[in-house]
Amino acid sequence: MSKFWSPIVSVLEPYVAGEQPAIPNLVKLNTNENPYGPSPKALEAIRHAATADLRRYPDPTARRLRESIARHNGVSADEVFVGNGSDEVLAFVFASLLKHDAPLLFPDVTYSFYPTYAKLYGIETRTIPLREKFDIVIDDYDIPCGAIILPNPNAPTGIGLPLPEIERLLAAHPDQVVVIDEAYVDFGGESAVALVPRFENLLVVQTFSKSRALAGLRIGFAIGQRPLIEALERMKDSFNSYPLDTLAQAAACAAIEDDTWFEESRGKVMANRATLTRQLEERGFEVLPSQANFVFARLPGRPGADLAARLRERAVLVRHFAKPRIADFLRISIGTEDECRRLIEAVDGLL
Repeated sequence: MSKFWSPIVSVLEPYVAGEQPAIPNLVKLNTNENPYGPSPKALEAIRHAATADLRRYPDPTARRLRESIARHNGVSADEVFVGNGSDEVLAFVFASLLKHDAPLLFPDVTYSFYPTYAKLYGIETRTIPLREKFDIVIDDYDIPCGAIILPNPNAPTGIGLPLPEIERLLAAHPDQVVVIDEAYVDFGGESAVALVPRFENLLVVQTFSKSRALAGLRIGFAIGQRPLIEALERMKDSFNSYPLDTLAQAAACAAIEDDTWFEESRGKVMANRATLTRQLEERGFEVLPSQANFVFARLPGRPGADLAARLRERAVLVRHFAKPRIADFLRISIGTEDECRRLIEAVDGLL
């Protein structure tokens, strides 16, 4: 602690990102990255954009990218907001839409950036416990609140909610903003974007990091009716008018327009997920039903921290959360066929 710190700094509990170690021959299954790489068209767009024009500032409105996202999702470009990764988009969401006199609701087991943002912006919160099977039950949110944020599918469990349940939540809270964080929706979930025209209180947040394999460029976006998007724009332009650089905008436009690559890539991830789930279950693991590009699994009788450490010794990296209710679980990103095979071989070596 330093005497020069502002008071808020000493009470923050910063988000801890997944480890990025330099281990030879590493099987890296800890940060939910896409194992198949981005669309070749996205890489070509970066090369084409890497010219002397980089001396100029990027388009502060990212108009072309917002138009591409809008066409892909059947909305207006004015209903799209883009930012430097979905984490930055969420930061603007928390600051501009989620601070009210009543508490913000989110699950007790969920994306661990939510409580970090809430403390940063002084937002009162109330966590709603997941049920015994680690699922979100919409009826549990039928309480007074200022706003609600839910990941769908949830992280780190991977369990998704069907669209009618999201619709029921929106209808039950017409006077509160409901944010649906869809970082993993493209791997088997149901997007709530189709509900945006009917619900003025709905904001959907997505990312290019997972299904579009552009985590290294940091591109996220939100879709909602114009008043919600305007709030985010006002916040952005009071913080950083140029959040997305020229190369990121070019790559994202190309990526979202390459439907062939997108379907092939996510199809392989989902197929590998099914195979890995079966193989883990055959070895005695309990694996929660996942609609994400990872599985959440535990081996009864074996501490999760010990399993993670012993896998790391074998150059296989998975994510362990030392938190109540989930300390025995491992979050395992879906890798290539070869990476999943090496994970199973390492598990067999432990067993």
